[in-house]
Amino acid sequence: MKKAILATKVGMTQIFNEDGVLVPVTVLSAGPCVVTQVKTVENDGYSAVQVGYMDKKDRIINKDKSGKKEIIHRHGVNKPMKGHFEKAGVSSKRFVREFRFDNSEEYAVAQEIKADIFAVGDKIDATAVSKGKGFQGTIKRLGQHRGPMAHGSKFHRHQGSNGACSSPSRVYKGKGMPGQMGNKKITIQNLEVVRVDAENNLLLVKGAVPGPKKALVTIKETVKTIG
Repeated sequence: MKKAILATKVGMTQIFNEDGVLVPVTVLSAGPCVVTQVKTVENDGYSAVQVGYMDKKDRIINKDKSGKKEIIHRHGVNKPMKGHFEKAGVSSKRFVREFRFDNSEEYAVAQEIKADIFAVGDKIDATAVSKGKGFQGTIKRLGQHRGPMAHGSKFHRHQGSNGACSSPSRVYKGKGMPGQMGNKKITIQNLEVVRVDAENNLLLVKGAVPGPKKALVTIKETVKTIG
Protein backbone atom coordinates (compact mmCIF):
# COMPACT_ATOMS: atom_id res chain seq x y z
CA MET A 1 0.00 0.00 0.00
CA LYS A 2 1.40 3.38 -1.01
CA LYS A 3 1.53 5.92 1.79
CA ALA A 4 0.87 9.67 2.05
CA ILE A 5 -0.39 12.07 4.70
CA LEU A 6 -0.98 15.77 5.33
CA ALA A 7 0.91 17.42 8.17
CA THR A 8 1.55 20.75 9.86
CA LYS A 9 5.06 22.00 10.49
CA VAL A 10 5.72 22.46 14.22
CA GLY A 11 9.37 23.55 14.07
CA MET A 12 12.94 22.27 14.25
CA THR A 13 14.91 20.70 17.07
CA GLN A 14 17.67 18.14 17.53
CA ILE A 15 17.83 14.66 19.01
CA PHE A 16 20.45 12.00 19.70
CA ASN A 17 20.17 8.75 17.78
CA GLU A 18 21.05 5.30 19.10
CA ASP A 19 24.73 5.85 18.29
CA GLY A 20 24.84 9.10 20.26
CA VAL A 21 25.06 11.26 17.13
CA LEU A 22 23.26 14.62 17.20
CA VAL A 23 20.64 14.77 14.43
CA PRO A 24 18.78 17.96 13.39
CA VAL A 25 15.11 17.16 12.81
CA THR A 26 11.90 18.86 11.72
CA VAL A 27 8.85 18.06 13.84
CA LEU A 28 5.65 17.50 11.85
CA SER A 29 2.17 17.09 13.28
CA ALA A 30 0.99 14.45 10.82
CA GLY A 31 -2.74 13.81 10.65
CA PRO A 32 -5.00 12.33 11.59
CA CYS A 33 -6.40 12.53 8.06
CA VAL A 34 -9.62 10.96 6.88
CA VAL A 35 -10.46 9.52 3.46
CA THR A 36 -13.27 11.59 1.93
CA GLN A 37 -13.43 9.90 -1.48
CA VAL A 38 -11.91 6.95 -3.33
CA LYS A 39 -11.58 7.39 -7.09
CA THR A 40 -11.30 4.43 -9.42
CA VAL A 41 -10.52 3.97 -13.09
CA GLU A 42 -14.04 2.67 -13.76
CA ASN A 43 -15.85 5.68 -12.25
CA ASP A 44 -13.40 8.57 -12.60
CA GLY A 45 -10.89 7.51 -15.24
CA TYR A 46 -7.98 7.32 -12.81
CA SER A 47 -7.10 5.86 -9.45
CA ALA A 48 -6.70 8.21 -6.49
CA VAL A 49 -7.53 8.78 -2.82
CA GLN A 50 -8.92 12.08 -1.57
CA VAL A 51 -8.19 12.95 2.07
CA GLY A 52 -9.24 15.75 4.41
CA TYR A 53 -7.22 17.30 7.20
CA MET A 54 -8.09 19.57 10.15
CA ASP A 55 -11.70 20.27 11.14
CA LYS A 56 -13.37 23.44 9.93
CA LYS A 57 -16.66 25.13 10.81
CA ASP A 58 -19.51 25.18 8.32
CA ARG A 59 -20.59 28.42 6.69
CA ILE A 60 -23.90 29.37 8.37
CA ILE A 61 -26.24 31.95 6.85
CA ASN A 62 -29.23 33.22 8.88
CA LYS A 63 -32.02 35.60 7.90
CA ASP A 64 -33.30 38.19 10.35
CA LYS A 65 -36.84 39.61 10.43
CA SER A 66 -36.03 42.16 7.71
CA GLY A 67 -35.09 39.33 5.37
CA LYS A 68 -31.43 40.26 5.17
CA LYS A 69 -28.84 37.50 5.18
CA GLU A 70 -26.39 37.33 8.03
CA ILE A 71 -23.27 35.20 7.56
CA ILE A 72 -22.03 33.88 10.89
CA HIS A 73 -19.02 31.85 9.70
CA ARG A 74 -17.87 33.74 6.60
CA HIS A 75 -14.79 31.59 6.04
CA GLY A 76 -16.46 28.29 6.76
CA VAL A 77 -17.16 25.36 4.46
CA ASN A 78 -19.69 26.16 1.72
CA LYS A 79 -22.76 24.07 0.92
CA PRO A 80 -21.27 21.94 -1.91
CA MET A 81 -18.29 20.91 0.20
CA LYS A 82 -20.51 20.39 3.24
CA GLY A 83 -22.64 17.98 1.21
CA HIS A 84 -19.49 16.24 -0.01
CA PHE A 85 -18.29 15.66 3.55
CA GLU A 86 -21.74 14.53 4.72
CA LYS A 87 -21.89 11.99 1.89
CA ALA A 88 -18.57 10.56 3.11
CA GLY A 89 -19.84 10.57 6.69
CA VAL A 90 -17.02 12.77 8.03
CA SER A 91 -16.82 16.22 9.60
CA SER A 92 -16.00 19.27 7.48
CA LYS A 93 -12.29 19.64 6.77
CA ARG A 94 -10.09 22.67 6.15
CA PHE A 95 -7.68 21.03 3.69
CA VAL A 96 -8.61 18.52 0.99
CA ARG A 97 -5.91 16.92 -1.15
CA GLU A 98 -5.79 14.06 -3.62
CA PHE A 99 -3.11 11.39 -3.91
CA ARG A 100 -2.85 9.32 -7.09
CA PHE A 101 -2.42 5.71 -5.98
CA ASP A 102 -2.57 2.60 -8.13
CA ASN A 103 -3.93 0.75 -5.11
CA SER A 104 -6.70 3.19 -4.17
CA GLU A 105 -9.19 0.33 -3.77
CA GLU A 106 -7.29 -0.71 -0.64
CA TYR A 107 -8.56 2.44 1.08
CA ALA A 108 -12.14 2.95 2.31
CA VAL A 109 -14.21 6.11 2.71
CA ALA A 110 -14.06 7.54 6.26
CA GLN A 111 -10.89 5.53 6.96
CA GLU A 112 -8.49 7.35 9.26
CA ILE A 113 -4.83 7.80 8.31
CA LYS A 114 -2.45 8.51 11.18
CA ALA A 115 1.26 9.15 11.60
CA ASP A 116 1.95 5.48 12.32
CA ILE A 117 1.45 4.76 8.60
CA PHE A 118 5.16 5.63 8.38
CA ALA A 119 7.96 3.85 10.20
CA VAL A 120 11.47 4.78 11.31
CA GLY A 121 13.85 4.64 8.36
CA ASP A 122 11.23 5.37 5.70
CA LYS A 123 12.29 7.72 2.90
CA ILE A 124 9.79 10.49 2.12
CA ASP A 125 9.27 13.58 -0.04
CA ALA A 126 8.02 16.73 1.72
CA THR A 127 6.17 19.43 -0.25
CA ALA A 128 5.21 22.86 1.10
CA VAL A 129 5.12 26.55 0.15
CA SER A 130 8.38 28.23 1.14
CA LYS A 131 8.61 31.38 3.23
CA GLY A 132 7.82 34.54 1.26
CA LYS A 133 10.59 37.14 1.48
CA GLY A 134 9.03 39.87 -0.63
CA PHE A 135 10.70 41.87 -3.42
CA GLN A 136 14.48 41.37 -3.29
CA GLY A 137 17.47 42.35 -5.37
CA THR A 138 19.66 40.01 -7.37
CA ILE A 139 22.41 39.74 -4.73
CA LYS A 140 20.07 38.27 -2.12
CA ARG A 141 17.69 36.57 -4.55
CA LEU A 142 20.17 34.98 -6.95
CA GLY A 143 23.52 35.21 -5.18
CA GLN A 144 25.09 37.55 -7.73
CA HIS A 145 28.25 39.53 -6.94
CA ARG A 146 28.26 43.22 -6.08
CA GLY A 147 30.28 45.90 -7.82
CA PRO A 148 33.15 47.99 -6.43
CA MET A 149 32.21 49.81 -3.23
CA ALA A 150 34.55 52.80 -3.84
CA HIS A 151 33.12 56.32 -3.86
CA GLY A 152 33.79 56.77 -7.56
CA SER A 153 31.86 53.67 -8.53
CA LYS A 154 28.24 54.04 -9.57
CA PHE A 155 27.74 50.27 -9.67
CA HIS A 156 27.23 48.70 -6.23
CA ARG A 157 24.30 46.27 -5.99
CA HIS A 158 22.92 46.45 -9.53
CA GLN A 159 22.40 43.17 -11.43
CA GLY A 160 24.81 44.13 -14.20
CA SER A 161 24.30 44.68 -17.91
CA ASN A 162 20.86 43.60 -19.07
CA GLY A 163 21.61 43.43 -22.79
CA ALA A 164 23.75 44.96 -25.55
CA CYS A 165 22.27 47.93 -27.43
CA SER A 166 23.20 46.78 -30.95
CA SER A 167 23.09 43.00 -30.86
CA PRO A 168 20.87 41.28 -29.82
CA SER A 169 19.10 44.56 -28.88
CA ARG A 170 17.00 42.80 -26.29
CA VAL A 171 17.18 41.13 -22.92
CA TYR A 172 17.61 37.35 -23.01
CA LYS A 173 14.96 35.21 -21.36
CA GLY A 174 16.06 34.01 -17.96
CA LYS A 175 18.16 37.08 -17.20
CA GLY A 176 18.59 37.45 -13.45
CA MET A 177 16.42 40.31 -12.25
CA PRO A 178 15.11 41.65 -8.94
CA GLY A 179 11.70 40.27 -8.05
CA GLN A 180 9.57 38.14 -5.74
CA MET A 181 11.64 35.82 -3.56
CA GLY A 182 10.22 32.72 -1.91
CA ASN A 183 6.50 31.88 -1.62
CA LYS A 184 6.89 28.97 -4.07
CA LYS A 185 5.96 25.32 -3.83
CA ILE A 186 9.10 23.33 -3.02
CA THR A 187 9.64 19.59 -2.71
CA ILE A 188 12.55 18.16 -0.72
CA GLN A 189 13.20 14.57 -1.75
CA ASN A 190 14.61 11.57 0.06
CA LEU A 191 14.21 12.76 3.64
CA GLU A 192 14.47 10.14 6.37
CA VAL A 193 11.96 9.53 9.15
CA VAL A 194 14.02 9.20 12.34
CA ARG A 195 11.23 8.93 14.92
CA VAL A 196 7.47 8.29 14.97
CA ASP A 197 5.29 9.30 17.92
CA ALA A 198 2.03 7.49 17.13
CA GLU A 199 0.34 8.60 20.36
CA ASN A 200 0.73 12.32 19.55
CA ASN A 201 0.73 11.92 15.75
CA LEU A 202 4.22 13.37 15.35
CA LEU A 203 6.85 12.63 12.72
CA LEU A 204 10.48 13.63 13.23
CA VAL A 205 12.18 14.04 9.86
CA LYS A 206 15.93 14.41 9.44
CA GLY A 207 16.88 17.80 8.00
CA ALA A 208 14.86 20.84 6.99
CA VAL A 209 11.37 20.96 5.51
CA PRO A 210 10.15 23.97 3.47
CA GLY A 211 7.70 26.50 4.84
CA PRO A 212 7.18 28.49 8.04
CA LYS A 213 5.74 27.13 11.26
CA LYS A 214 2.10 25.97 10.98
CA ALA A 215 2.56 25.50 7.22
CA LEU A 216 0.72 22.67 5.48
CA VAL A 217 3.16 19.95 4.43
CA THR A 218 2.38 17.04 2.10
CA ILE A 219 4.28 13.87 2.98
CA LYS A 220 4.60 11.07 0.40
CA GLU A 221 6.74 8.01 -0.13
CA THR A 222 9.84 9.10 -2.00
CA VAL A 223 9.78 8.71 -5.77
CA LYS A 224 13.48 7.92 -5.88
CA THR A 225 16.01 6.74 -3.35
CA ILE A 226 19.44 8.38 -3.31
CA GLY A 227 22.35 6.44 -1.83
